[in-house]
Amino acid sequence: MTTESAQERDELAGEYVLGTLSAEQRIEVQKRLAQEPQLRAAVDAWERRLLELTDFAAPQQPSTQLWQRIERSVERLTQKAPATSWWNLLPLWRGLSAAGLAATLVLGSILLTQTTPKPNYLVVLVAPQDKAPGWVIQASNAREIQLIPLGVVEVPADKALEFWTKADGWQGPVSLGLVKPGQALSVPLDKLPPLQPNQLFELTLEGANGSPIGKPTGPIQAIGRAVKVM
Repeated sequence: MTTESAQERDELAGEYVLGTLSAEQRIEVQKRLAQEPQLRAAVDAWERRLLELTDFAAPQQPSTQLWQRIERSVERLTQKAPATSWWNLLPLWRGLSAAGLAATLVLGSILLTQTTPKPNYLVVLVAPQDKAPGWVIQASNAREIQLIPLGVVEVPADKALEFWTKADGWQGPVSLGLVKPGQALSVPLDKLPPLQPNQLFELTLEGANGSPIGKPTGPIQAIGRAVKVM
């Protein structure tokens, strides 16, 4: 029985679920799971957190184009990262819907390769038509978020993507500004309440200068809700 703190145990459980442990460390954790209920509970909690990210993805067969885009995104994200065995993730992802699995794999690649602190909140923005993941939002604190594209989106010359958010209890969505397709964006939230679980985020197609009325008017291009992961 180890004497690690609750925080150390939770961090170990998170790394186990995400598949970032070495083979030796993973085997050791697997041996401990059968004997340490607290570690088992921490692993279960991490699995539930990440499984929530796929709730909005309806089961469907992904297109060939979707898998190609995922492969390109993962390749870019892992070019400078140490090799990581994706097969370590199979116990967690097995049984998920195809679209949900695609979103979670892309999200996992970001978690495994980032050098910034692990995020407190994560959002996968998917296209409402085919549930294809197009953007990831992550927040290492409650006052700033990073919007990360998973590919390049075509936007007409006379249009623009506008970024919106709305939490429970708000009167309506709030604009977070215009987004350039294919470019990452950091957005300070200093004039908004702190982030909340289940907070809605979306991208809509608006005029070149954004919505003229301060509310979404164009079609939704991507949508998702925040999940607290720490």
